[in-house]
Amino acid sequence: MAGYLERVGRDIARWRSAGLIDEATASALVADAAQHHRRGFSFGSVLAILAAALFGAALLLLVAANWEAIPRLVRVAGIFAVILASYIGGAILKGRDHAALAEGLWIVAAVAFGGGIALIGQMYHLSGDEADALFVWALGTALAAAALRSGPLTAGAVLLAGTWMVYIAVEGGLGTYVPREYPLYAAVLWALSLWTASVSARHLILLSLMLFTSLLYLEDEVLVAPVLLVAASAAAFVFAWLRPQLADRLTGLGSGLAVESLLGFIVGVWILQAELSDGPYFLLLAAVMFAGVVAALLMAGRDSRALRWLAYAGFILELGFVYLTLFDTMLDTAGFFFAAGISLAILAWFISRIEKRLSERENAIGAGEGA
Repeated sequence: MAGYLERVGRDIARWRSAGLIDEATASALVADAAQHHRRGFSFGSVLAILAAALFGAALLLLVAANWEAIPRLVRVAGIFAVILASYIGGAILKGRDHAALAEGLWIVAAVAFGGGIALIGQMYHLSGDEADALFVWALGTALAAAALRSGPLTAGAVLLAGTWMVYIAVEGGLGTYVPREYPLYAAVLWALSLWTASVSARHLILLSLMLFTSLLYLEDEVLVAPVLLVAASAAAFVFAWLRPQLADRLTGLGSGLAVESLLGFIVGVWILQAELSDGPYFLLLAAVMFAGVVAALLMAGRDSRALRWLAYAGFILELGFVYLTLFDTMLDTAGFFFAAGISLAILAWFISRIEKRLSERENAIGAGEGA
């Protein structure tokens, strides 16, 4: 967000210098951007939510340690009392403009709800397994998030749904079965994240879908899943680049959509390379990876530091991947790296020349306006 404020500040200063806005409007825009930045992220809020989660876990462990000594009716009443008191107390604090404390109490309620499912199920010997408990926990947290319009609860519901998906996928051994209905649940959670304005939940949903695709590949080792991941990621990136305002209006991710798309592209290509490492298409996929990373840098790298770092990391890791895979054919590998290096050097020189001319033109225009 600091980078966002810097860019907005530079834009506002440029608009003020060009006479597009007056001094009062410029000051109001800067103040609004700074206020939005402070509300968007606060270390105090994060620490309060983490403290609430730890408090809820400690409370459940304390109850579980003395479970047998507590009468059955008191156990059930105590669990429901903690849940109701946390939700109601959070609502009161929210109304008094103590959002961080409110979200913390709601996290305690969600943790207590999940622990209550396990403890009551054990006490009454209810049928079902851990996967069912995780699903009910995720569903209850999602409903609470919808009712309270809570972003942290939405992110918690996404994490629980992803945990449910992974638990089923590894329960009978990795690669045995992946729940095909998870994308449908992800779509519902995405709609919920729009309702609660939870950007972090949307990022988690996209990451969970990448994990879902990887688990699908491990289940049957069919390349359809990674190919679809690469294609969908590339399409999302191009859409975010061509229509950034529409993309942000639909997803609310801003430049984060391009970052997530690049990550999905990298993951998908790596899966394909791992499967085709002994085949003739490995170097072709390596060229696709390098081309995709460079294209991402050229298209959106200037406005996103996270994307630049991800692209750099992907590029370096891909070099290492190619080196280790083709270790026995060093001559071919060296030739491939040499050709790629020459191509990138020429491209870098060309881009630097263009950026220099653009910078000179902008400076000339600014000098003319000042005169």
